[in-house]
This record gives sequence, C-alpha cells and structure tokens, in this order.
Amino acid sequence: MSSALATSPALHQPLAGKAAFVTGGARGIGAAIVRRLARDGAAVAFTYSSSAAPAQALVAAIEAAGGRALALQADSADAVALTQAVDRAARELGRLDILVNNAGVAVAGVLDSFALADFDHTLNVNVRAVFVATQAAVRHMGQGGAYGRVITIGSTNSDRVPWPGFSVYGMSKAAIVGLTKGLARDLGPRGITVNNVQPGPVNTDMNPADGPMAGDMHGLMALDRHAHPDEIAGMVAYLAGPEASMVTGASLLIDGGFAA
Repeated sequence: MSSALATSPALHQPLAGKAAFVTGGARGIGAAIVRRLARDGAAVAFTYSSSAAPAQALVAAIEAAGGRALALQADSADAVALTQAVDRAARELGRLDILVNNAGVAVAGVLDSFALADFDHTLNVNVRAVFVATQAAVRHMGQGGAYGRVITIGSTNSDRVPWPGFSVYGMSKAAIVGLTKGLARDLGPRGITVNNVQPGPVNTDMNPADGPMAGDMHGLMALDRHAHPDEIAGMVAYLAGPEASMVTGASLLIDGGFAA
C-alpha cells in the first residue's frame, strides 16, 4: 500500500461530506451511533424526546472534536414533529444522505393485561415512525449524486422471543424485517440502500449488563455477554459507508448468537 493511500482521509473518514439523521440519538445505542458517524466524518442531526442535557452534551463533545452535530427535540410517536425534524436537519445541514431509525420502545406484558394504549404506542414508535422518517428522509436523498442509506435498529427478538410478555415487542421488530425488504425494492432504483440491524442484549441504561435478567440472557447466547453500544454503532457505520453499497434488504444479527 502506498503511503498516499495509507494516509488518505477517505480511509479515516469514509463519511466526509455526508449528512446523517438519527432518531433517538441522545443516549445508549443512539448516542454511540451519533458519535461514530461524526467520527467517520458525517455531519449528524439527531432527535431526543426528553433527554435535553445529554443531547446538548453530545453536541458539545462532537463540536469540540471538530465535528458538526445538531440536536432536535421530537417525539418519534408524533409523525408531524418527526417529519419537521427531518426537514429541518436537511435544511440546516444542506443535504441528507443517511437515516438511522434508532428510536424504539419496549413494553412487556402478558396478553390478558396488555393495554391497547401500550400496543398502539409500541407500533407508533417501532414501526410507524420508521415509515414516517424514511418517507421524509428519502425526499432529500440522492440529490447531486445517487447516495442514500436507510438503516433501522431492529432486534434479535424478531427471530426469537424466549420469554413470555414480549409478543408485541417481537411483533413490532418482525414488522421491520418485512418493511426493510419492501423498501429496498422501492428505493433501489434511486441508489438508496435499506437495511436492518438486529442487536441482542446491549449494555445500556435500559438493559444493563449487570441487570436482573442478564444471566438468563447470557445463558441463551453463544457469547455470554452484553454487547457494547459501540459494537452496534460499528455495524451501522459499515452499512452507512461506501463499502456496503451492494448490501440492501438485509436483516443483520449482532446478538452474540442469541438467535442461533
């Protein structure tokens, strides 16, 4: 490898000149994705619902490192607010190349007592918001060159639901598998790829590696540990980058063998 190639900025920042939008980007997996896309050179806008302080701290950290970030308050369950956030991001960043549908909710409960309001909220955030954000984002993609990436954070529970109480959550994530395949067909002629990342247990505030269910989860896995959010962000970064230009319609497990 020549020294010029070894030091090429494209190798270190493959997303330089690109703009990304991440839903639910202030904490956990979303924040790791925002940091990774910014590190790879993208300008990143992200939404938050109630985590204003972490959102602003993340923006400050990215800007201190020489990147560009924009935090927008928007509830993914609110289709109008979400669409407006996408449009504002495209306007302020000057373009939009990458959408990461990360925001999600997990409400557990057995059938007999599961509230219809919780059912509706799960679908609104985990499924409808993915459609709404994608519909809004692709209007801004492919301008000035056929480049577009849509990436959704699904779940290994679309393939395996080993405990009672997670049927609605599993259903919502299984719906993403079908939506991903269909959107890949719809958007392929426009040079836009659509993929689904399916994590297993990830060490976040919502699902800590030392939580009460961790042992049961690890017992079902080939690798008996939680993933780090940065590991999920690494797969997202690959799908967002130029090397994944032939990957579309895929649901990729990153679950330590949970569904194996």
